[in-house]
Amino acid sequence: MIITIASFKGGVGKSTTSLHLSHYLSTRRKSDKVVLVDGDPNRSALSWFERSKNCRFSIVDMADEIGDPDHIVIDTPARTNPGELMSLVTGSDLLILPTNISPFSLEATIETLANMPELPLERYRILLTLVPARGQAREAQAREALTAAEIPTLKSRIQSRVVYADAELEGVTVDLMSGKRGKSAWADYKTLGQEIIKGWG
Repeated sequence: MIITIASFKGGVGKSTTSLHLSHYLSTRRKSDKVVLVDGDPNRSALSWFERSKNCRFSIVDMADEIGDPDHIVIDTPARTNPGELMSLVTGSDLLILPTNISPFSLEATIETLANMPELPLERYRILLTLVPARGQAREAQAREALTAAEIPTLKSRIQSRVVYADAELEGVTVDLMSGKRGKSAWADYKTLGQEIIKGWG
């Protein structure tokens, strides 16, 4: 399976999602080989990999050979040009577009996708990220707006948590952080991974 993670703006958890989804796929079955391709000029994933501990998947540069893995996750540059979406979705089994639930971000996402009716609905999904711990009402409003615009959205969502920054500094994924914070954060990505494996709704 080839999964591409792209975003219309920076700071929405794109690289964090790429890392944790790769980790989920690598832990789901020990025999599966997973490669994360870091296509972001910031090289966030590769920088993390240099500090990583017990990483079960490979991270390579866009120009590197990747062989024939079971799963490929591609982390793209921030602020993807809408004109590039078609090539991204064509080359992927699933294109994930992380989006936070602020009104400005949602309006921009809805407007951009509404002007691209040629995108195959079965090949891409919005992922709501940076959802506040007490933001259930705002999340519900965001989902209603996306549904009204007929934009396919994953049921899973990623809550805003400080533990992601802590894990990044330590070079680990959040499931390896001690305490409830890491377990709760990992539960979000585990739920996301399970939804994708089941066919993303």
